[in-house]
Amino acid sequence: MRLSRRSEYGLRALVELTRHRADGPVPLAVIAERNRLPAKFLEQILAQLKHAGIVRTVLGAHGGYVIAVEPSEISLGRVIRLLDGALAPLGCVSLRYYEPCSCPDEATCGLRDVMIDVRDAILAILEHETVADLAARRGRDSIDPRELHADALAGLRP
Repeated sequence: MRLSRRSEYGLRALVELTRHRADGPVPLAVIAERNRLPAKFLEQILAQLKHAGIVRTVLGAHGGYVIAVEPSEISLGRVIRLLDGALAPLGCVSLRYYEPCSCPDEATCGLRDVMIDVRDAILAILEHETVADLAARRGRDSIDPRELHADALAGLRP
């Protein structure tokens, strides 16, 4: 599973708006510059978020974007679904965007069974975590802070 650039940029913009909420509207160019995002693409993403009522625009000399919903009420899953559609790794395990898969029998497909578990694990995190939670996080220096994947980092497994 890999987060699309559309969802990544959308979430980064929402974090920016959440962290600078008290400062008033944030111009598109400022969001793009602070987060090193392409302004034209970000404009399209913010238009989608505006259409969904998650952000709103303020016109005028000191205008820009503001978050329109309490950040603690916006799950990461909601934003990703809005910007990208299904969260499930395969169409045949998607709860909202089901598509039949290529296997001969879904009921006995081991891959589908594992992907249902993957879907449920992803949903448990993305539906629990909110934009407010994300904005409160400060990040980590290490890509493997719990030291669970030393063999992969050493090139000993794919």
